[in-house]
Amino acid sequence: MRIGKRLLRFAREQRASNVNAEAIVWRIVRDRRCMGAKFRRQVPLGSYVLDFVCFEHKLVVEVDGPSHDAAAQRERDVVRDARIRSAGLRVLRLSNELVIGTPELAEQRIVEALESLGQDPQ
Repeated sequence: MRIGKRLLRFAREQRASNVNAEAIVWRIVRDRRCMGAKFRRQVPLGSYVLDFVCFEHKLVVEVDGPSHDAAAQRERDVVRDARIRSAGLRVLRLSNELVIGTPELAEQRIVEALESLGQDPQ
C-alpha cells in the first residue's frame, strides 16, 4: 500500500508535537521497555496514522482525547478500529485522562493486551 506524501508529513508532524498523554505512553513503551515489545509511534497505515504500534505483537495503542467522547467521533473510531483489525491488528484505546492521571494503570493495560495476544480477539 503506497503512502501519500501528505500522510507521511502529517505523521512526522504528529511525532514532533505529541501531546502530553502520548509522551507518557511513549516513555512507557519506547526502547522495548514494555515486555520487550518494539513499538513505533505515529505510523501511517492506509489513510490513518496510528498513535503506537507493535507489529511483532500486532497491537495498536490509541490515546484518545476529549474529542473522542463525541458521538460522531465514536462512530468514526468504530469504523477506524474495524479497518485496523482488518489489517490483522488489535486496538487498545486509552483515554488521555487515564494516561495522565494513572500512567501505571495505562502501562498495566498495555501489558495485559500484550499478554492476551495469544487468545482470540474480542
